[in-house]
Amino acid sequence: MSEPIYKELSYDIVGVLLSTHNELGSYAKEKQYGDVASRIFKERRMGFDREVKIGDSGNIVDGIVEHKVLVEFKAKRILTREDYYQTQRYLQETGLKLAFLVNFRDKYIKPKRIVRIDNWKKHS
Repeated sequence: MSEPIYKELSYDIVGVLLSTHNELGSYAKEKQYGDVASRIFKERRMGFDREVKIGDSGNIVDGIVEHKVLVEFKAKRILTREDYYQTQRYLQETGLKLAFLVNFRDKYIKPKRIVRIDNWKKHS
């Protein structure tokens, strides 16, 4: 079994996401979660680029941690298949290997690790 991608960085990212949820609870807006997460990343001296425009598509990702890991914030009742496809498209477009998709609306958040799939051809 191979080692998880960015094991220690992933652990730190999940810690920031949990702290963000603990501070705001389940019913804030996506932008509020992004604001708090951005502040916590900064407090922990972790590089975090917020609302990054990627490629020529005009897409904007919620954030990129340490120029390595994409993060997508959601605040909705349930994650859909389209949320996963969107995150995979962002990985394809950025060339990054790993993303975290997190739905802050859940009572207990469960950040989803999404690994870039080479040769992924899912349409928009």
